[in-house]
Amino acid sequence: MNALDVDWLDAWSFEEGAARASALFEVTFGEAPAGVWSAPGRGNLIGEHTDYNGGLVLPFALPHRTYAAMRARTDGHIRLVSAQEAGVVREIALADVAPGAVDGWIAYVVGTAWALAQEGLTVGGFDVAITSCVPYGAGLSSSAALEGSVAIGLDALYGLGLGGDDAGRQRLVAACSRAENEIAGAPTGGMDQAAALRTQAGHALLLDCRSLEVRQIPFDLAAEGLALLVIDTRAEHQLVDGQYAARRTTCEVAAEVLGVGTLREVTDLSGALAMLAMPDALARLTAAGQDGQVVARRVRHVVTEIARVEEVERLLDAGRTAEVGPLLTAAHASLRDDYEVSCHELDVAVDAAIAAGALGGRMIGGGFGGSAIALVRAEDVEQVAGEVAAGFSAEGLTPPSFLVAVASAPAS
Repeated sequence: MNALDVDWLDAWSFEEGAARASALFEVTFGEAPAGVWSAPGRGNLIGEHTDYNGGLVLPFALPHRTYAAMRARTDGHIRLVSAQEAGVVREIALADVAPGAVDGWIAYVVGTAWALAQEGLTVGGFDVAITSCVPYGAGLSSSAALEGSVAIGLDALYGLGLGGDDAGRQRLVAACSRAENEIAGAPTGGMDQAAALRTQAGHALLLDCRSLEVRQIPFDLAAEGLALLVIDTRAEHQLVDGQYAARRTTCEVAAEVLGVGTLREVTDLSGALAMLAMPDALARLTAAGQDGQVVARRVRHVVTEIARVEEVERLLDAGRTAEVGPLLTAAHASLRDDYEVSCHELDVAVDAAIAAGALGGRMIGGGFGGSAIALVRAEDVEQVAGEVAAGFSAEGLTPPSFLVAVASAPAS
């Protein structure tokens, strides 16, 4: 299979994205928007399911963005239109937004306004037209891109003054996370929103999810003759179907049994696993509806994944990015076997990429579908993509699509 047989997902320029959003706004609402704001999808080099455990993550912004054309309203109402629902206008009063009152994609938008208002910030109604080139359901955080674009737009429309520095952007991150957790009903951690709002172009964001401190790590793969291939398996995932929440609950129960606030505090893995196997601990886990052996595997993934993030950080700082590959592969094995969030399509993508010469690879995102990444030599990008596509064809799977990840700019 050659490169012509591969489906590449191209990013829009800001000018193209803004023009698309503005045109949709004008057709729908009859006049021009006050402005267009955008936020990126995210890749995550390593650190999966560690964010809600107080751990470390290493995401970066993708060049693929969601665009929000917006205009303030004085009546407290929110009107919404999306390019994915051409001609359908949704409307809700901001005062009517509450947990359990809204569902679907609009929950991420109106939930962001609600969360900002809950923090005592002056936010009112608005019209918004949404368009995006972030692949939906691909595990690249189209939801956080949606939240981030609206948050940075509301910051500008209502003069909140939060977008100009990192401390203010962290407040926007908190609002977006609250919107996703409480209004959209997806119990995610804050990594995706931080990637949308706190990253810098050309850098990966080392985020400590316990302290919320960040460090920008230079991440210029091209300078090292490398590339990060993202493989959208087209196996769509959903974070509100219960599996993600179940993993989070298991970790919370494990932390309680171990007597720690979060699994980030587990520094002796063998000791923690031994403690979980003790009769008293097993009885407490059983009473909480948890299987002791399963809990031990979940804990092992989280603790070893945090250690892998730390090792990747050291390698990036030392300019030894090619050596990151085996750690990505180890992370995939842990996510597949210990955390059990992979699926057949993700395993095929990773295995085929490595067989084709990738330095390493893993699934990214919440799991149960979505995307995988493969660290490859720059000259091997098309060959690896072609071999992965051929592997999907041999398995009778829906053809995947691909993009080359370049660490890009945050919401603006």
